[in-house]
Amino acid sequence: MPDSETPTPSNETALARQLRLLREGCMHCGKCQRQCALLKRLGSPGRIAEAVAQGDDLSAAAYECSLCGLCDAVCPTQVSPREMFLELRRDAVRRGTGISPTHSRVLNYERRGTSPRYSWYGLPEGCDTVLFPGCTLAGTRPAAVRRLFSMLAEHVPALGIVLDCCAKPSHDLGRDEAFHAMFDDMRDWLVERGVRRVLTACPSCQAMFERYGNALRPQTVYELLTQNLPSEAPETRARVTVHDPCVLRHDEAAQAAVRELVRRTGCELTEMQHNGPHTLCCGEGGAACLVAPDLALEWARRRTAEADGLPMITSCAGCVNRLAPHGPTMHVLDLVLDPQRTLAGRARIARAPLTYLNRLLLKRFFRKTLVVRDMRTRLQRG
Repeated sequence: MPDSETPTPSNETALARQLRLLREGCMHCGKCQRQCALLKRLGSPGRIAEAVAQGDDLSAAAYECSLCGLCDAVCPTQVSPREMFLELRRDAVRRGTGISPTHSRVLNYERRGTSPRYSWYGLPEGCDTVLFPGCTLAGTRPAAVRRLFSMLAEHVPALGIVLDCCAKPSHDLGRDEAFHAMFDDMRDWLVERGVRRVLTACPSCQAMFERYGNALRPQTVYELLTQNLPSEAPETRARVTVHDPCVLRHDEAAQAAVRELVRRTGCELTEMQHNGPHTLCCGEGGAACLVAPDLALEWARRRTAEADGLPMITSCAGCVNRLAPHGPTMHVLDLVLDPQRTLAGRARIARAPLTYLNRLLLKRFFRKTLVVRDMRTRLQRG
């Protein structure tokens, strides 16, 4: 195993460090390659790192990686191919070769989310906790977000709301400077006004706040819901399974909370082979689906095959969108709020372009109903 405590040479770049760790630590055992179609094609992470170190340009291949981290999870020496691919993306952006026209869709989505028109922050007097629902949930399920806020506000004094994008698309595409300009601005504004906890409904947002939130402590809303929902279960008696989002593959508290909520709806839970730290990507991760749709489709089909016809319950609205065309997939918040309707496949889920109107209406709702001390919209775009 490479010694992660070994001092990094002063002139070693982040990419060079990841290449060195992979070259030193990869055993070429094939465990990660057996899990990932991309690595089956490219070779072991150690050989990839060696090729890049020798001058091969594999930046295009880096954008085919879903950044799901399954390779990291199964690695016996605990090196991180995921971090290597992310640094390859960042290096490509710095050289002006990373972003392609195929990425415009996700970047436009992010720009809209961080724009003055769609963003809004509302902090009541004494607010130290905010709900951060994320982009997709706010657009596809605005009524659920309103109900969620009301439920949480019964137990969290002076709860605030932040309607904004966490800028994970820029982060994952390697646009490091743009990401930090957006995320750090959001984080610093909240911290300066006394916010210390962020309640997330989106796993991607949770992951960004965990890694870059600093003084902000993120917690998923699902953990709070387990503390405040009735423990007695309705008579649904449905058999379901849980799809753990790959960005939270190591978040045991969030995973346990989703399973507890599933049980409280009266459902019988059957686990898939790949769950928890070894969960599979839905195919949307890292925006790889935009440049490698064949690999994304393979992830979705593998996930659906493991479900073996059972409805998949997940805490990620993006995963629902990606997996639903391949098999019954439901958001855990839909299940909690209306189990019968959700299990019957009749949950109210909006589609684009209506999702954008929903986000504007949700913003208007909170602006009219929430009494705030501090408020703002974004003043800049990434």
